[in-house]
Amino acid sequence: MLLEIAANSVASALAAQEGGADRVELCIALELGGLTPSHAQIALARERLRIPLYVLIRPRAGDFLYDDLECETMQRDIEACVALGCDGVVLGVLDAEGEVDMPRCRALIAAAGKLGVTFHRAFDLSRDPARGLEDIVALGCERVLTSGAQASAVKGVALIRDLVAQANGRLTVMPGAGITAQNIAALAAATGAREFHTSAKRQLPSGMRHRRPVLDDMQAGELRSDAGQVRAMAAALVIAAQDATSF
Repeated sequence: MLLEIAANSVASALAAQEGGADRVELCIALELGGLTPSHAQIALARERLRIPLYVLIRPRAGDFLYDDLECETMQRDIEACVALGCDGVVLGVLDAEGEVDMPRCRALIAAAGKLGVTFHRAFDLSRDPARGLEDIVALGCERVLTSGAQASAVKGVALIRDLVAQANGRLTVMPGAGITAQNIAALAAATGAREFHTSAKRQLPSGMRHRRPVLDDMQAGELRSDAGQVRAMAAALVIAAQDATSF
């Protein structure tokens, strides 16, 4: 079984690696659902990681209905990932009716060339998940990240299980959202999924001694993936895999 960490900084990516993650999805602004990191962050992560690096391609927060300018931005970000030697990208575009936007997605995937492609949680907003999955298979994506169209993968477990069965090995269905060391083994058993996605983040205390009380919301410490949480989830997956092979 495989553990992917959504790392919101180079420091988070290194913590994920230290904790035993199998792959990093690099992004920023997890509080907004994740956005594309800077060129410098991608380059530094590529230089310092020994595990596979995928990069989130998402130009703004909000929905996944993108215009031509936004798609051009995403295409150039993908081209930068290719040039920097990343292992893959994470993308997704829907049309106004909630269908996978096949023409726009094909163009972005073409820009990725030989890089792996994950279709992100735009999938959870698609009108018909079963049809959406077939579209993503047709696009040639390696995997789809999903919470089962619910607020968390735990709540979406029934749909995730159905999607794993529908995919039947044609691509990987990767649960994400709300996954912890306490529930990851149960999710593996309930869904049949083999890859899992989580941020494993914690809030670090601020190092600032000077404080301005009226602006307290601007003075919190950073959110960073925690190597200990990653290690605990990786260990839970090892046990889950052993349990699965014992039957």
